[in-house]
Amino acid sequence: MEPSAENRPPLSSLVAVAALGMLQLAAPCPVSAQTIDDGLMVAPKALFTGVLYGHDSWSEYWEGTLKRENGNVGDVSTNAVVWMGNYGLTSRINLIAMLPYLSTSASAGTLHGQSGVQDLTLAAKGRLFTKGGLDAFAVVSYGFPLTDYTPDLLPLSIGLHTERFSTRLTTQYRFGPGLFADATGAYTWRGNVTLDRSAYYTNGQLFLTDQVEMPDVFDYTLRAGFMNRSWMIPVSFYQQTTRGGADIRRQDMPFVSNKMDFSRLEAMVMYTLPRPADLAVRASVTKTLTGRNVGDSTAFGAGLMYTFRFSR
Repeated sequence: MEPSAENRPPLSSLVAVAALGMLQLAAPCPVSAQTIDDGLMVAPKALFTGVLYGHDSWSEYWEGTLKRENGNVGDVSTNAVVWMGNYGLTSRINLIAMLPYLSTSASAGTLHGQSGVQDLTLAAKGRLFTKGGLDAFAVVSYGFPLTDYTPDLLPLSIGLHTERFSTRLTTQYRFGPGLFADATGAYTWRGNVTLDRSAYYTNGQLFLTDQVEMPDVFDYTLRAGFMNRSWMIPVSFYQQTTRGGADIRRQDMPFVSNKMDFSRLEAMVMYTLPRPADLAVRASVTKTLTGRNVGDSTAFGAGLMYTFRFSR
């Protein structure tokens, strides 16, 4: 049985805003929203939407398992402005969309940064069941590039320019007044990438084609925190594992199909203002703990979200 409306926190505090999954060596994974992987739902006939800003930077990275610096690029930074929206179609189905604008830069070397609209992500999230304090959800999502940016300029590309299809299962358990824990996992299939060249070398082989077969990705998140009518304060551990791919060759640039594995820890605070009603502010910090062929990055995020209610 679902919680009654009077026992639910207000919508703005129920939905965590988009966690800016900032680029690691130019986006080993799509920018993703917490509304896709959390255990919360938007109420029917309501739209939770807003804009978030994130900044990510690193100077050291893992070349395979070797952690090192590269003076040819210096400090690599990524700035992102992300629009996201989550619409409550019914009490059990949410429709989610997200679109980021990204810009990259390097403090050294001759490589120029890129900027532009990246990939549109569309998702449907459904509540499977509610029993006591336990909820379960299933999500399907699809992402695809909206612009003709090049993925073949890592680590300064704004993305990998590949289509993605994901399935996800999420559970949430509420431990009484304000305390909760989530566990979620997803498998992502990725389509081929088309390069602006007729041959490439990776994993010890020469390929006489412009098509790059991308490895799939598995990820999971463990999250725990506190939530009431005004505050949401979760701490999340995120792990991504690439199902294939090669390491960056010694003293070489990264390649789109490289194995990109990492773990991250994120702390987030979201506060729903008493006035105006339904306006929420968010701040977060994310630190990479371990990695393989990704940057040792620190990311900061902030944003404003508002709930439009089309029916009372």
